[in-house]
Amino acid sequence: QVQLVESGGGLVQAGGSLRLSCAASGRTFSRYRMGWFRQAPGKEREFVGSISSGGAYINYADSVKGRFTISRDNAKNTVYLQMNSLKSDDTAVYVCAAADSSISSYKYWGQGTQVTVSS
Repeated sequence: QVQLVESGGGLVQAGGSLRLSCAASGRTFSRYRMGWFRQAPGKEREFVGSISSGGAYINYADSVKGRFTISRDNAKNTVYLQMNSLKSDDTAVYVCAAADSSISSYKYWGQGTQVTVSS
């Protein structure tokens, strides 16, 4: 069992930056592939990006590529989402998730943190 807690959300002006954190419980964090998702009001949940267990493989949705950066610190059981050049379209609840392997679906989900970008 893994528990995930996001933090770092808030209100930011367009063009600004935020860094989200997702802290995981347990001693096996380094085994999990981690993902970030977001959901805006009235829209379906959207994949933002993911990072492999060791951090070597990272991919992003086209909508955030070049602006967002995912990283992880396995010693701190934490994954990060650095968001730069924020746009109003980035306003959403951001949620992190953990998957058991590189091919399995995401099994554990956090509660999310709100990001609001004002134009």
